[in-house]
Amino acid sequence: MNMNTTLPQPAYTDFSAKGAPKPVNFYCAAPHAKSVAITGDFNHWQPFPMQRSVDGWWRVQLQLKHGHHQYRFLVDDQPMLDPHAAGVVRDEQGMRASLIAVS
Repeated sequence: MNMNTTLPQPAYTDFSAKGAPKPVNFYCAAPHAKSVAITGDFNHWQPFPMQRSVDGWWRVQLQLKHGHHQYRFLVDDQPMLDPHAAGVVRDEQGMRASLIAVS
């Protein structure tokens, strides 16, 4: 083997560390809300309930894959953007959604 030969690098797959989901924490300040859920492209826009803390913040930890994800909170069934999101985009229906990057 020639010492200057470069071996091909393995491709990343869903089974590699890069493709593995990572824990991502979401927080929503809604001290007077009766319910808060998160919905996004990572769960096919199906509401997932968040847990209320005594300080009035709602929290949830989700396992998300590498990439950009769109989401929004549902506070008492009303959509709300995350003021701490990396950005705001339009989803497939043209509605505004918060954006998070997972790396």
